Amino acid sequence: MTHATASALLVNDVGLHARPSVKLTQTAKQFASELEVALAADGPWVDAKSPVKIMRVKAPKGATLHFRAVGPDADEAVQQLVSLVKRKFDEE
Repeated sequence: MTHATASALLVNDVGLHARPSVKLTQTAKQFASELEVALAADGPWVDAKSPVKIMRVKAPKGATLHFRAVGPDADEAVQQLVSLVKRKFDEE
């Protein structure tokens, strides 16, 4: 089982609101691995594939999102989520 972790700074103006939350969960669902996200390296962790749980994170611009994954495609999954955040969720 592969384990992967990474983090990314939220730089889009609105932070992790509705549309970015949906894009994050849609991206996460493309992978077989279990994916989680948190605002602190020690958690609390939430399921990155759950739109409701991701929206509850309410991360503002300037927050750091921490990602962790366990599974066959964990490395690729974490890389894709970090890339999505760095691209400002393709919104700007």
